[in-house]
Amino acid sequence: PPLFFSFFLFSFFFHFFFLLVSDVQLLPFLKAVCRSKKSWQARYTGIKIVQQIAILMGCAILPHLRSLVEIVEGGLTDDQQKVRTMTALALAALAEAATPYGIESFDSVLKPLWLGIRQHRGKGLAAFLKAIGFIIPLMDAEYANYYTKEVMPILIREFQSPDEEMKKIVLKVIKQCVATDGVEPVYIRTEILPHFFKAFWVRRMALDRRNYKQLVETTEELANKVGAAEIITRIVEDLKDEAEQYRKMVMEAIEKVLSNLGAGDIDQALEERLIDGMLYAFQEQTQDDVVMLNGFGVVVNALGLRAKPYIPQICGTVLWRLNNRTAKVRQQAADLISRIAVVMMKCGQQQYMNHLGVVLYEYLGEEYPEVLGSILGALKAIVNVVGMVQMQPPIKDLLPRLTPILKNRHEKVQENCIDLVGRIADRGSEFVSAREWMRICFELLELLKAHKKAIRRATVNTFGWLVCGGVCVCV
Repeated sequence: PPLFFSFFLFSFFFHFFFLLVSDVQLLPFLKAVCRSKKSWQARYTGIKIVQQIAILMGCAILPHLRSLVEIVEGGLTDDQQKVRTMTALALAALAEAATPYGIESFDSVLKPLWLGIRQHRGKGLAAFLKAIGFIIPLMDAEYANYYTKEVMPILIREFQSPDEEMKKIVLKVIKQCVATDGVEPVYIRTEILPHFFKAFWVRRMALDRRNYKQLVETTEELANKVGAAEIITRIVEDLKDEAEQYRKMVMEAIEKVLSNLGAGDIDQALEERLIDGMLYAFQEQTQDDVVMLNGFGVVVNALGLRAKPYIPQICGTVLWRLNNRTAKVRQQAADLISRIAVVMMKCGQQQYMNHLGVVLYEYLGEEYPEVLGSILGALKAIVNVVGMVQMQPPIKDLLPRLTPILKNRHEKVQENCIDLVGRIADRGSEFVSAREWMRICFELLELLKAHKKAIRRATVNTFGWLVCGGVCVCV
């Protein structure tokens, strides 16, 4: 029966696909199967074999790329919908494996693909769009620009599709088209962005993890073309949206855009809206997700000296959250200090750094080890930027408080505590008495047996700094 024959062929492929490299006699066999007139299942399976060859062998298909495209190209006009769909998926896999080479091998299938996206709907259209999305990046800039403008009306029409799989493919194709050199920023700004943000930047997109991820990646690619300010202006108000998951998606997009492009084209009005929305989203979160923390740190670091007017408000938020009864909130506040300490010092906010240092020093009795580890990390960040002489509390008071913490068996606490002690030993060993260093050396000896390699490495480094500073005695 035809179905049995299909399964037989598929099994045959998985046992002998490597013959493509060692024996090109497999290609005539695949050609005969893909052109079988007796069974559409045989044609379907033969084309699927070509798709799997491309997926599994990657760029190794390049010597045989033209032959493989010729083998499957007839399937684009097959009578069976499933065969046409599988052919488009096979071409997408071949183009993906060949990237960035091989556009000349796809000349024969460009016209059938362009006719197909105008004739098909549903899964068939999705497969054809996927193939085009992988072929356009192979083209020269001039042709990529032309074909992008040709396919864009169909993509914009499919923005309204209720099918989640179609949305994911449309987002992927937009990302691929926009990334090509030939597509002009003016065209993206006028023809794509209005429809894109209206259709995709909605709360429902934040509920599906796959669409969420693809939307952020596509938005990031659009920003690379039109600039950070153009994108952030359109989504910054959504940082105050009622849905927390949606706020998280907005913050992640802003984080990636600013990480890539910086804040050079952001004007003062947009800067104020961004800080206001960011503080709201950070304070209103209930899940204490790392996305908000990363986004906050990236925004402040991207602004640099321009963040100076907002430092008092940011420090007030941090201090309020350090006093929160929820351990995760306190931990997040301490982690935030670690991320923005450099910018605060660059802005000349010495008094706020000293105040935060004293507050963190008072919290060294924290009972939750995860929070204590973050507090030690924040203190380390402050010590690094403030220096030993101006540090508050003084180093001679801080180090004795760290000695008993070295006995804590939590790995995060141990690693951050040793790093902080090592930093003091490297830069400020003279501020502490030799007797205190002696006590610390005995505690460090035990940590050389720690399970985690990073802890053992930090311990050895600390001993090295103590020896270089001339304060380590034989133990």
